[in-house]
Amino acid sequence: MSARPLDAKTVAALVSDATAAPSMHNAQPWKFRYFRAVGTFHVRVDMERTMPHSDPTTRALHIGCGAALFNLRVAAAHAGWEPATRLLPDPADSELLATVELAGPVRPETDLAPLYPAIRRRHTSRYPFSDEDIPQAIQDALCGAALREGARLLFSDAWHVESLLDLVHDAEGRDSLDPGQFQDVVRWTRIGADIAATSADGIPDYAFGPRKQDGKAPVRDFAGRRAVPGREVAIFEKKPHLALLGTTGDRAEDWLTAGQAMERILLEATLDGLATSLTSHALEWPELRWAVRHPQSAMGYVQMVLRLGYGKQGPVTPRRPVEDVLDIEP
Repeated sequence: MSARPLDAKTVAALVSDATAAPSMHNAQPWKFRYFRAVGTFHVRVDMERTMPHSDPTTRALHIGCGAALFNLRVAAAHAGWEPATRLLPDPADSELLATVELAGPVRPETDLAPLYPAIRRRHTSRYPFSDEDIPQAIQDALCGAALREGARLLFSDAWHVESLLDLVHDAEGRDSLDPGQFQDVVRWTRIGADIAATSADGIPDYAFGPRKQDGKAPVRDFAGRRAVPGREVAIFEKKPHLALLGTTGDRAEDWLTAGQAMERILLEATLDGLATSLTSHALEWPELRWAVRHPQSAMGYVQMVLRLGYGKQGPVTPRRPVEDVLDIEP
């Protein structure tokens, strides 16, 4: 039995929570529709926010939308509703990524609601982390979080971390030789106090983090050669903690699965006191992506590289107004 229709204020609050999710370059490539008659949300993709150079297959776009979908599920459970979810429910409508039906009171076994406090606390951190080890119990819990969403998480050992860092450096070199690659970065970064203060999307310069003076952490420098007044420099960790998030397949459904698993991991990590960031640089080059995978792992396809550790949380970044991403239907 479907839940009773929600009022517009409640619908907007749920979607606002959903849009707190991370997305590539904070492009926020999602749209939502709520159908009052059946108590169901549609999660759709906003194809005007694609990145033809960095994400030509829209893999990263789907991952971001999957993260927003997961936040919607968490917010619904927190509000007392059981979020019955279907991925890609209409083969004839590729822009409809998922439906979330509020199918009645949340079930006791649903474990989403406890993650709700982390939705607004989680922010991508491009600051240095300490070299302190992450306890094995926390690593195991985060791996379990991925499994609950149908994905796998693998913490890289020391030699594989070095391999990943080499691939990131390779990607940076390739970017420098291909001006088109930087076009997406330019489109989605906001430099200057006036622009950063008024933008509703993209990465503002205050979220770039300090310029890396030393250290091995794979933190993308979104400024490139552009000047950012007042930007600090810092020494980053020498032993970054990196983890691979992957799926058995590599289609749209797998990307949505990876996005949901990624957000569950990030929320649980936030509650565990970890700072988090995402590293997709080497995954943006098809000829490098295959090499990111750990050769001794059964993981089929790497969808994201996560950097986790103890350090400063990232700042709040802008979000599009809910009215720009939400339609409410009868």
